[in-house]
Amino acid sequence: MASRVFYGWRVVAACFVIAACAWSLGLFGSSVYLQAVTAAHGWPVADVAMAITLFFLVSAAAQRPVGRGIDRWGPRPVLLLGVACMTSGVALIGQVSAPWQLYPSFVLLGVGWSTLSMTGITTTVAPWFERHQGRSMTLAIMGASVGAIAGVPLLLLVIAGLGLGPGLIAAGVVVAVLLVPLIWRVLRFRGPADIGLQRDGHVPAATAETVVLTPPIATSANSRLLLWSAAAAFALGLTVQIGFITHHVALAEPLLGTAGAGLLVSATGVTAFVGRLILARIVDGVHVRHLACSVMVAQSAALLAIAVWPTVPVLIAASLVYGYGIGHVTTLGPVVVRREFGAVAFGATYGAAATVIQFTSAFGPALFGFLRDGFGGYAPGLVIAAAVTMSGCLALLIGGEIGKRGGAPA
Repeated sequence: MASRVFYGWRVVAACFVIAACAWSLGLFGSSVYLQAVTAAHGWPVADVAMAITLFFLVSAAAQRPVGRGIDRWGPRPVLLLGVACMTSGVALIGQVSAPWQLYPSFVLLGVGWSTLSMTGITTTVAPWFERHQGRSMTLAIMGASVGAIAGVPLLLLVIAGLGLGPGLIAAGVVVAVLLVPLIWRVLRFRGPADIGLQRDGHVPAATAETVVLTPPIATSANSRLLLWSAAAAFALGLTVQIGFITHHVALAEPLLGTAGAGLLVSATGVTAFVGRLILARIVDGVHVRHLACSVMVAQSAALLAIAVWPTVPVLIAASLVYGYGIGHVTTLGPVVVRREFGAVAFGATYGAAATVIQFTSAFGPALFGFLRDGFGGYAPGLVIAAAVTMSGCLALLIGGEIGKRGGAPA
């Protein structure tokens, strides 16, 4: 098992590919399904958005079992189950002929998303690193940006070329063929101890370099409040973020057309990718709560700009600014928990927080849909979304003060 490259980085690379596929068919794919299904069948946006909300609710319910399952059995069986569910769900979405049929399809997609997204990937990576805990998680989740850059345009292209049904079957088959052998081959170990190493690739020997492990910060009576302040903050931020992403194509289409909206989503993914690149360089040396809060402020400003000045230049610029923060808000949740609570039983600890985050954020698509239908446009809903995001920022600051009193570093 000797290698010049620590095996943990292979795990990160595999998770990068998994994230690219999962975000393509899952989070960012939901925007395509909303647009394509409503266009194909003429169903109300709110009806399809409710099915997408079920997708996120099912994923939320599965977060803690996914984390515990990976802690107990390792990532391979859990993630393989996720691939089977996600690809089957995507294929079935293209075959629906009545609105009720969307619900079982999105249930399958939700189970798959729960295993292949944030909790599954970060729990897979967490045991392998200590000094590079933030960087390794950020690089693994960076695949999500590839899903935004390539996934949405490719899904729109294949649906336009093959039709909704055959196109989604083709997408599911391609992802299954790519991910099944990758997961089977690379994710066969639970952590470095399985190959006789310590975290970060150090050899456990008397003559080896001494590894100073970062102790968990949350060791006081404030730890429960510390955990749930992070959960509340990222729940609010991601409720808006998932709602915005799901409706991004529909929001942009009146000004840019379908092709232009797809390109804007792709460009937003590029800025998210750039944001993750920068985050990977700085995350292990900054106060992560303060960083997440500053990003939420910028995202709130972007949402307000789109609401107040609904023009093509503002829509494009604000979408790019909002996109830059997508990777930060998505990635910093597990990084905060990993830094404050350590690697031991990370899956169960973050899984508990992720359940709250996902249950809350699951209502993002439906919330945007109801606000859009209720107000007759997206602008009032965007103002409300900005206020919700700022509430998440406030929760982060309050949680930071709690942690400071409990001994967390500034």
